[in-house]
Amino acid sequence: MSIDLKEIVSVSLILFAIIDVLGSIPVILDIKSRLGHIDAKYATLVSGFIMIVFLFAGKELLKVIGIDVASFSLAGSIVIFLVGLEMTLSRDIFKSGGTSIKSISVVPIAFPMIAGAGTLTTLLSLRSEYNVIVILIAILINLGIIYLVIRFIPKIGQLLGETGINILRKVFGVILLSIAIKLFSKNLAILFHM
Repeated sequence: MSIDLKEIVSVSLILFAIIDVLGSIPVILDIKSRLGHIDAKYATLVSGFIMIVFLFAGKELLKVIGIDVASFSLAGSIVIFLVGLEMTLSRDIFKSGGTSIKSISVVPIAFPMIAGAGTLTTLLSLRSEYNVIVILIAILINLGIIYLVIRFIPKIGQLLGETGINILRKVFGVILLSIAIKLFSKNLAILFHM
């Protein structure tokens, strides 16, 4: 079994575009500014675990619990909408007194921002076109990038400054709201055509 380098690059780029960790920088900075710390290693490991499990057993898992891909995507869009609302209106939706750093690293960072509905449904599509080994290598490459971005988020925050972060927070909040509404309406249409 030969591994095609061109395929690895293609799948890595597809996942990179869907995960959009660079676009998530303002969201991660916003969460970090309010909660103080994000566990980069934990967020990356949980994201990787979710992606790999979904790659091998996604459709079956959803079938077992009686959820279709469109409903799963709808749920993810609602969480993304809440994160966007939080950023735009400067309100705390995900913050609660007893919330641990590890749980914040999982929701909303690992899911749905990194291993969200878009990423997971893309993995299901890629599985039908590419070798599983190629997809696994592409996931690992993306996890490395994700770890570096989250790990060095304080330095990125220093580069942007408080004003830059506030501007990005509002702009990306509106973008997240738009993405959530697009995801929601698209999957709602799929559900009603079933």
